[in-house]
Amino acid sequence: MAKKITEIMNLENSRKVLQRGKVINPGQKNLWSRNLQDFIEAIDALFLKLELAYHYQFYKVFGSDEKLNEGKKLWATSLKSYDIEIINKASEEIIQSQPYLPTLTDIVRICNEFLKNTSLPSADEAFVEARKSFSPRKEYNWTHPIVYFAGKKTGWNLLNEKDGKDIFYEFKRNYEELIKKVSNGKVFKMPKEKTAEDLEPLNQKLFESLRNKHKI
Repeated sequence: MAKKITEIMNLENSRKVLQRGKVINPGQKNLWSRNLQDFIEAIDALFLKLELAYHYQFYKVFGSDEKLNEGKKLWATSLKSYDIEIINKASEEIIQSQPYLPTLTDIVRICNEFLKNTSLPSADEAFVEARKSFSPRKEYNWTHPIVYFAGKKTGWNLLNEKDGKDIFYEFKRNYEELIKKVSNGKVFKMPKEKTAEDLEPLNQKLFESLRNKHKI
């Protein structure tokens, strides 16, 4: 009978193995919360999804309990540096786009792509970037749009002040709220400057009414 990761590796040993060599950059540390139990459940869920999506191919590779248990250990060890959200997104992406059972290398590749796309600067780095920015800020080369939105919510005039200690905590709070939205799947894009084409056409009836009212 196939076992869960917690049964294959005792909790203490799995903790040591999964934490060894763990790599999380500053932005990722703030973006994703890491929990050993959640990670273990994510690996079990990953294998279940692969089994349901690629049943015949899955059984050909992991047809025995021994192979399945060893596969789970190998994949858990190899994916230990990625957050569970990235692992979940990678599995969903590959199941929707690939007709054959993915290899561990395929999953790692997709995880790296997601990591590259979702990597965010830390609150400290974002704060420095926001303070160094200049007008027009909508055209500034931001590392990520949420740095702009956090700065806008905090207030550019406040960010331009010399004493930034209290301002930093305000900015950090706004920035972390936006990070949570990103982690929940919200996509932020820089707002476009309105052009003449974007402006609403003049309401002629309202214009004439105002002219008559004010006898212009």
